[in-house]
Amino acid sequence: VQLQASGGGLVQAGDSLRLSCIVSGRTFSSDAMGWFRQAPGKAREFVALIRWSGSSGGSIFYADSVKGRFTISRDNAKNTVSLAMNSLKPEDTAIYYCAAVHSLKYADVTYYYRDSTYDYWGQGTQVTVSS
Repeated sequence: VQLQASGGGLVQAGDSLRLSCIVSGRTFSSDAMGWFRQAPGKAREFVALIRWSGSSGGSIFYADSVKGRFTISRDNAKNTVSLAMNSLKPEDTAIYYCAAVHSLKYADVTYYYRDSTYDYWGQGTQVTVSS
């Protein structure tokens, strides 16, 4: 299983970036895909989640800090999950990681906000937002 994240870079406050993560070696459509980030000296934190919920369809969740600015999406045909980031702020500066786990590992969605839930991780892509 491989997760390959890309799309990071150096931008100014207010700019936009789009991160992508390509997954190989798994049945991607059944996976919950999360984006996490880790700023220097801080713990890794949840950013966004897109999860297949079986017969009830899919669901999307965001951290409060990015709600309204970031959008997570997936293309099951391309085994890709994306994170569109708008109105970037200096506090968004971090290494961004994509992660995968089967969507039905836990029924309680709050488990998917924890990095320990995920079985597979990408290598991370650096996002730096200057003021």
